[in-house]
Amino acid sequence: MSGTLYLIPNRISPTAGSGSLAPDSIAAARSCRRFLAENARSARAFLKSISHPLPIAELEIIEIGHDPDLSLLTAWLEPVAAGADTAIVSESGCPAVADPGAVIVARAEAMGIRVRPMIGPCSILLTLMASGMNGQRFRFLGYLPIDNSDRTQALRELEAASRLGETQLFIETPYRNNRLLESMTDVFSASTRITVAVDVTGQEESIRTKTARQWKELLGTLPKLPTVFAVLAEPSASKSPHRSAARSALN
Repeated sequence: MSGTLYLIPNRISPTAGSGSLAPDSIAAARSCRRFLAENARSARAFLKSISHPLPIAELEIIEIGHDPDLSLLTAWLEPVAAGADTAIVSESGCPAVADPGAVIVARAEAMGIRVRPMIGPCSILLTLMASGMNGQRFRFLGYLPIDNSDRTQALRELEAASRLGETQLFIETPYRNNRLLESMTDVFSASTRITVAVDVTGQEESIRTKTARQWKELLGTLPKLPTVFAVLAEPSASKSPHRSAARSALN
């Protein structure tokens, strides 16, 4: 009988308390002896923090890295197919969501292995919840280009998409937080809303939503901590339903 491949969320911030993890997720992790970890060191710290009942040295922890080797997927999953419950653990947040794991899940599905996602913190959704922006339509873009011209073009495109009512979310390497925010205030319309969610669930958590004009006065103030950005611009006049109705009445 096949085992189960658990997808275990980790704490988003290392300073987050154990309360950020769901009891069922902790119980599932504590029941496993075998782990596919984005980073072995952080996985050991996670397992120690949840008081895994076995000595950490007795657990099998396989490091899959940020970009799992496709040639190893079947070998990693064969023990699961043979009955050994296994958990995928990210460095932070949810496996396979802006983190490694999706290709392993896809191979597990192809092999007929049961996949069970567990409840836990996701900085993308937590940022969206606290942004006050559209939670019905949203898109996660990952990292934006580093090159200045490419980043400027990406910002223009995502702002245009947000004018249609679709919240745009993305992340950045912490030491480039202020540079990215400065680029946004240069490119965006003054009224475009920007949410900056720093150290979500951590001790330094700060989630603020301001217009590009307002953020212009705060440039250079973001800490070098993991941050999620969200953007939603005002609809263009041509897309306003009131404007469209008025035009129809005149025709």
